[in-house]
Order: sequence, then structure tokens, then C-alpha cells
Amino acid sequence: MVVNVKATPTLETSRATAQAAVACEAPTQLFIGGEWVSAKSGRTFDVIDPSTAEAIATVCDGDIPDAMAAVDAAEKAAAAWKATPPRRRADVLMKCFHLLLEQAEWLAQLITVENGKALPDARSEVAYAAEFFRWYAEEAVRAPGEFGSAPSGANQIIVSHEPIGIAVLVTPWNFPAAMATRKIAPALAAGCTCILKPAAETPLTALAIGELMRQAGVPAGVVNIVPTKKAGPVVSAMLHDKRVRKLSFTGSTGVGRILLREAADQVISCSMELGGNAPFIVFDDADLETAVAGAMVAKMRNGGEACTAANRFYVQKGISADFIRRFAEEMAALNVGPGLAPDTQLGPLITDAAVTKVGRLVDDAIAKGARLVTGGNRLSGEGFYYLPTVLANVSPDAEILREEIFGPVAPVIVFDTEDEVVDLANDTEYGLVSYIFSRDLKRVLAVAGRLESGMVGINRGVVSDAAAPFGGMKQSGLGREGSHHGMLEYLETKYIAVTW
Repeated sequence: MVVNVKATPTLETSRATAQAAVACEAPTQLFIGGEWVSAKSGRTFDVIDPSTAEAIATVCDGDIPDAMAAVDAAEKAAAAWKATPPRRRADVLMKCFHLLLEQAEWLAQLITVENGKALPDARSEVAYAAEFFRWYAEEAVRAPGEFGSAPSGANQIIVSHEPIGIAVLVTPWNFPAAMATRKIAPALAAGCTCILKPAAETPLTALAIGELMRQAGVPAGVVNIVPTKKAGPVVSAMLHDKRVRKLSFTGSTGVGRILLREAADQVISCSMELGGNAPFIVFDDADLETAVAGAMVAKMRNGGEACTAANRFYVQKGISADFIRRFAEEMAALNVGPGLAPDTQLGPLITDAAVTKVGRLVDDAIAKGARLVTGGNRLSGEGFYYLPTVLANVSPDAEILREEIFGPVAPVIVFDTEDEVVDLANDTEYGLVSYIFSRDLKRVLAVAGRLESGMVGINRGVVSDAAAPFGGMKQSGLGREGSHHGMLEYLETKYIAVTW
């Protein structure tokens, strides 16, 4: 199957026409061994547009036999790709980078119609996704090595790094392009072959990227893509195949625990980017305008459906009233609507169940004494929409402070002292990212050191960067993605003792 990407429709056309035109250009079959193939069972499933709750495409539904065929293809390609010179791997990845940029607008619109996010958010995601191809094109030629003498003088020590082997990559629906490239790019740079299992809610973007990678010259079998509605059995089957040596998963902590147990049977190396419950801390001496702008980014990037989203807002008493007022005004002013509409700033959530969950958390907080400042309800009509919401005076026992919200809701808690807020921020099983706003450099660096999180944003609401190590502490995961650390996740260390 050859997909010829065409010009995307103008937004002046009807929304339904635009959605159909964008979606129809994406592949809908499985990508195995460099070929577009149907599922062996013949089964398919629908992809739903969250803005209308209507199907926009029908995708082949992979099963265990298809996954095993993908592992076969990855094994067949493994030796040649491992032997491919790093510079050649780098050239292929750089071609992927350029092709993604060439098709950036089409990919952004594709993300919007299957994920729901506003088009500006989707454009930002495509740029971020492409950057992983560029970064790892540059890292592919820089695999580390060591040479030295044993302290005893008996031998020389040579340390090399080689590809870990076939990798299973499992990605979520919230960043369907970036989460795919953040895993595929370092795997390929390291010399590994892989099987990508994208989220069933958003398979079209992953399949589109697969086609662009085929066009960029990625050899057959190096990257395989198996969408499925049977994620548990399909991933389990691959993890119990002795040829698979790596699992990289992004998703909930609950599912991550299950996969870690599954991976233990074959002692498979695991990289796990799991849930978050990010604290957003604003001290009295913070610049109010900067803090509110940072809050809007940290909370509303991707409509709040991000593991890095600010989940708990801790604001010091002296600045709290002004911060809450300004923050609520900014949230209330957001335009809510279909992601392809030119004035939309907040699109729908991914599913109706997601809206129900967000509503439950808000209702629980209000029942326990929280004050509703703005928002607080879903929109009637088609699609899965929830209004931007700010809650004040949130009780410590509210569920919303314990669960990952994954929606456009900001609970605010007022605090007095530095020690108090550090204790509150760390009072969670998660430890992915934290945000701190203050003009006092000594304070923010001291607090950053006390916070139990793998990443800290200081006076900024976004931390993600292809050049930086992304990952968390505690039950937010294992390992790192991005930077040179990301490629090391796909390399085995080999020590050779030499006497001559």
C-alpha cells in the first residue's frame, strides 16, 4: 500500500468534509515487514472523532498472530539494522525528520480529528515529535564506549554498548505522534528493531508516521505497527516471546504495574513513563503575570490531558486571591469547540468516559467544600467537552488531589510556609514533574532539591525537550526518554577483559 499525501482541506470547508478528507489520507492497515497488510482475523475497529462522537475511519484490528508476525519481521531485519553504520542510521532518521516537517500541517490536522486537541496544540506536537528524529539522528553516531586498565595491571578493560534487541513500544492516545517518535527514534539510533502498539483511540497518526518512515528509507521490518483493541493479550504475547528484549511503555501507573509483572517472566528490560500528579507551587514573591501564564501552559497544554499537566495548585496566602482571580479569568476566556475550528483554544476530551471522570472529581471536591470559581460542567450536545474549571479552597481529602485529573480542571490550595508546601507536594505516590514560581533563586533551587519528582520547571510551565531526560520518580516510572539517556535505554553494556 502506498499512501500519497495530498493537500489538506481548507478550514473554510465544512467540518465534516475537512475531517473526512484528513482521515482518508492516513493508512488503516497493519504495518508489518515493510508492507501494509490486513489483520489475519479480518477484524476492524472504528476511530472516533471526540468532537462529534462519530466514526472517521476504520482500522484493522491486530491480534496475537499479527503481533507474532511483527516480531518475526523485526527479527528478520535485526541483524542487518544492527550492522548498519551509525552514520547511515543517522541519515535515515534525519530524512524522517524532514518528511515529518514537510507533512506537518496534515499530521497536525490528523491528530486533531482523532484526538480532539485544538489545532495549535497539534501543530506544537508535530514539531516536538519531529525533533526526536533530529535529536537521535545526531545521537546515533555518539554511542559511548570506554577503554582503560584494570587496577591490578593484569588486563585492559574495554566497555562497549550494543543494541539490546527487539523492542516493544506501547504508546498512549494523548500525544500520538510525539510518544511514538520519542520511542522509535532512540530505538533505531541504537540499532534496534521494534514493534509499535499505538493506542486504539488514536492509531491513525502512528500509521501515518509509519508510512513517512517507509518513504524515508527505513528498511522493511525495522519498524512494525500493530493497532489493536486487544492490547492486553497482544502485548503479553510479545513479552513472552524470548526474542523480545525491551519494553517501553507510556501510560497509567496501573497498567504499568501489570506490564512489569508480565515482563518479569522473561526478565525484559523496561522503560516505564507512568502517571503524574504534578504540584504547581506559587510563592508570594512570584511575578503574578508569569505565574498565571505558566499555569495556563502547565494546566491547559493538550487540554489538561497530559501526564505533565499541573494537577494541584499550591498558592501562598499573600498572592492567592489575586492569582485565583487572574487564573480563573484566563480559564473562563478560553474558546471551547472542535479542534479544527480556527478560533478553538480547547477541544474535547478523548471519550465520554473521560468527561464523566472529570465531572465526578469536580462534584466530589465541591461536595467536600471546594468553591467553584469558574466552569464546573460539561457542554451539552455532540462531542466530549468539559468547560475550563477552577476550584478554590479544595479540601485535603478531595479525590481530585489524589487522582490524575486528565482534564481542564485546576484545584487551588492555599499554603503558608515553604516546609508546608513541600510536604503537601510530596504527599503522593507519583513523582513525575513539579513546577515552582518565585523570584528568589536560592529558594526555588532549594525547594527543587526537596521535591520528589524527576523533573522540575522553575518559572515556566513546560519542561519537555528532546534534549532533556524525561522521566519520574516513585510510581511515575523507570528510566528516561529524550537526551542521550534515551538511547542508553536501548543499549546493553558489554565488558571485555583483554590481555595482550
